[in-house]
Amino acid sequence: MRIDKENSPHLLSVPNEKGKKREKMQPQGKQFTTVVGNHEIIFETGKLAGQAGGAVTARVGDSVIFAAVTMSDSTRDGIDFFPLSVEYEEKMYAGGKIPGSFFRREGRPGDDAVLVARLIDRPMRPLFDDNMRNEVQVILYTLSADLVHPLDIIAINAASAATIISDIPWNGPIGAVRVGRIDGEFIINPTYEEMEYSNLDLRVAATREAILMVESDSEEVSEDVMVAAITHAHEAIQPLIDIQEKMAAEVGKEKRQVELKSIDDDLAKTIFEKTNLEITSLLESPHTKAELDKGIHELKAQILLDAEGENEELVFQTSEAFEKAYKSVVRARILNEGKRPDGRGTSDVRNIWCEVGTSPRAHGAGLFTRGETQVLTMATLGTPKEAQELDNLSPETSKRYMHHYVFPKFSVGETGRPWRSRREIGHGALAERALVPVLPDEKIFPYTIRLVSEVLSSNGSTSMASVCGSTLALMDTGVPIKAPVAGIAMGLIKEDDKYKVLTDIQGLEDHLGDMDFKVAGTASGITALQMDIKIKGITPQIMSEALAQAKVARLFILGKMAEVIEKPRTELKEFVPRITTIQIPVDKIGAIIGPGGKMIRSIQEQTNTQLDVAEDGTIFIAAAVKADELRARELIEQLTESAVVGRIYTGNVVRTTNFGAFVEIIPGTDGMVHISQLDSERIEKVEDVANVGDELTVMVTAIDPAGKIRLSRQAVLEGWTPEEAREKDSANQKKRSSSHRDSRGRGNSSNSRYSKK
Repeated sequence: MRIDKENSPHLLSVPNEKGKKREKMQPQGKQFTTVVGNHEIIFETGKLAGQAGGAVTARVGDSVIFAAVTMSDSTRDGIDFFPLSVEYEEKMYAGGKIPGSFFRREGRPGDDAVLVARLIDRPMRPLFDDNMRNEVQVILYTLSADLVHPLDIIAINAASAATIISDIPWNGPIGAVRVGRIDGEFIINPTYEEMEYSNLDLRVAATREAILMVESDSEEVSEDVMVAAITHAHEAIQPLIDIQEKMAAEVGKEKRQVELKSIDDDLAKTIFEKTNLEITSLLESPHTKAELDKGIHELKAQILLDAEGENEELVFQTSEAFEKAYKSVVRARILNEGKRPDGRGTSDVRNIWCEVGTSPRAHGAGLFTRGETQVLTMATLGTPKEAQELDNLSPETSKRYMHHYVFPKFSVGETGRPWRSRREIGHGALAERALVPVLPDEKIFPYTIRLVSEVLSSNGSTSMASVCGSTLALMDTGVPIKAPVAGIAMGLIKEDDKYKVLTDIQGLEDHLGDMDFKVAGTASGITALQMDIKIKGITPQIMSEALAQAKVARLFILGKMAEVIEKPRTELKEFVPRITTIQIPVDKIGAIIGPGGKMIRSIQEQTNTQLDVAEDGTIFIAAAVKADELRARELIEQLTESAVVGRIYTGNVVRTTNFGAFVEIIPGTDGMVHISQLDSERIEKVEDVANVGDELTVMVTAIDPAGKIRLSRQAVLEGWTPEEAREKDSANQKKRSSSHRDSRGRGNSSNSRYSKK
């Protein structure tokens, strides 16, 4: 390749080992800048990762995300899906942190990173051709995190920009923004600090024309507010589309030609004609999920018999043609006749039944069944110390509420090794977000909360069933939630301008449909949203219809749940540890903990309790028995009590001198009883009344500015007030002082006589 040196300022001449000049390339990145909301976003490309298909950095403030996208040269054979993978890695160096793992290096992505990867994948995937079989991989790193600007939205835009300028065929670009709502006003891309005051956290990704992805958690906002927020987000996205189109025009690579694995039209038509009536017959007859699956499987096996003996590609094409025919029949029946596979109308909810208290020893349990979907959620309450510590690049360092979602293979009648998938992490996080707005404040209810949703049977929308089961479990436990929460999954079948919105979609409708729109909330408003689509986007009108239809279903489900348990139990279940709090001065925390934690361990062992000490001096006491809690509270109060003038204490003598005894009136605090105050009668020596280890009852008569405590046993014996005790003590001090001066004077005159001699 010939290089034009005159027009290439990025080429520098440097001497080689023999003194001759050679050319050294220093790539100069090109920057593209736009403003979204009140924040400038800077894309840069051409400097990093030159061998990737496309690579950019995206920067907002001092937060920087690097994204690289690459496509394989060849197709993957034997698959019937587009192989896209998105990997987002939080690099701890970006925030000046060393990873907290044992190996002190980044390991498997944490839940937060997995959720960001899913957030990127969902809007990007629909814009690739379904018939592509070349592997496409999107890799993102955090290069800098300023703890001011959230990284997830930056990452979506970085991934889009890297792909649109790459050589990979894609129908982007997309843009993404976050919407907050403070005092009724929408804020585009709010900072972490602003989000503290927001009652809405909405993330939206879209093309110029249509919305692709919605993810939200909110404090019971109305459907109208949510639609307005999504519309506002779509408008704010337009500058991101503009700048990426400009990048593609100026620095974008020519798109590569790829082989598309499409089905032969004649074969598809033939298979449809062979199977149309039989598929319809299977759908018309009453059936369970297993019965329908069995019938479809047997019909498909018959069709594949005709292709046996032919080449492998024909068998594969026949299989794909059958799936296409099945999809066409199901969708046509819904669109043209309003008939769903299980015979329901488009807005009907499947049969629901619920139960609480399923486990006698768990802190709480809620069983929710809707059609053939069944989820059992178990609740466990723990102490604040059991909150999850987070090792990530956000300001949040811990969380007191954890929701874990488990999807075993037996729930769909299959076998397989159990493992935690990205889907499970995502569904657990969605249910968690749905319930956070109704949880009681930690100051009112100082518990760590863990919910585990066990999917026992699955036929659509297990994530929303886990929301319902979790609400039942919380109320069964006695957690004072603000309001019950229910969830429903909405679907969509759309062909050109004709569409049907479906309520409570089952697995088949999710698989063969165009949208999975999950809506969770209370009777008052929405607490969580998640929308995934398989088409090129949907309009605000469709979204409004889906939200309105979802609200009707949500209220219906809440009514069914209320038939079993209407509100939280007034008392915590039997086996839940009772947690109470006590506030102590911050400077007394050390006294409670003791050297190496000796004191706090001693209290816990003596009282059979668990203690957690917060930095502000709040102590959480967890006890199964009320008497144990009261004893722990008593010991804490003793350790943190300050001496009060006039109060009578009983303590042990810890030291004696020739002028008095030192008595420990409070653990770690002692005062001095002068010999003159040890008894009502004059005594010759301290040990006549007090020896080390003896128990004495004394009154605090004075505390000087230095904190030294003056005690009197005589005041207790005589029934004096502190003032009377101080007056008596003062008189005694004057007598002792006068006696001391007389003794000193006699000594001085004697010395004078000696000096005169």
